[in-house]
Amino acid sequence: MRTGSTKEKGDRGEELALTFLRRRGFRIAATGYRYGRGEVDIIAYDGDILVFCEVKARMSDQFGEPEYGVTRRKQLQIRKVAEAYLFEHDIRDQVCRFDVIAVRFNGDRTIVRYLRNAF
Repeated sequence: MRTGSTKEKGDRGEELALTFLRRRGFRIAATGYRYGRGEVDIIAYDGDILVFCEVKARMSDQFGEPEYGVTRRKQLQIRKVAEAYLFEHDIRDQVCRFDVIAVRFNGDRTIVRYLRNAF
């Protein structure tokens, strides 16, 4: 992947994550769901479980692996956005999970790591 903007990198990472989840039978409910200043990248069903998925993409390991970008503060923000989604869609008594998909662009090679129930 050629070097591009952070947004381009993030968009490409999210495209790869969507493909990854669809190939595993997830049903995508929403992408880029925003509430206030927060966002959940992908909301999908894994069977009967509603999954809120954060995608982190990086070009290098200068700041550590991509999943380390999902800090405690970011986790709390994602939880708040998830609560807003459940409220807005009148979803109750739903089993939910928080996953992370880490995408590492490494020259011509792309590595995708899936962390189920990450937090």
